[in-house]
Amino acid sequence: MTSDDTPSPFPYSGPEELKAPILAALHRVVDPEVAMTIVDVGLVHGVTVTPERLHVLMTMTSAACPVTDVIVDDVGTELDKVAPPGMAVDVELVWEPPWTAERLSARAKAFMGW
Repeated sequence: MTSDDTPSPFPYSGPEELKAPILAALHRVVDPEVAMTIVDVGLVHGVTVTPERLHVLMTMTSAACPVTDVIVDDVGTELDKVAPPGMAVDVELVWEPPWTAERLSARAKAFMGW
């Protein structure tokens, strides 16, 4: 749970004090194709923080996504703002498990009329 007791929409492993800032940073990244945050779209598979590294596993809705580089760059930029000085930020794009509409948040489903 984050400090405001909101459950994380993806697995998180790391210092509790970084959880809320990381979640907030990821909520600032928007998938421009659907005009929703990558968290609501379900693109983030998980976050692991060690003393040396902030590692994010994420996917795209499709391997042919034309804005993959933009989204990955935005994730790195936003996480750099909240990572402690000297901590490496590593955004890893994965395709397993594949993205499905079940990964959409309730908010995203309502927005899309599902």
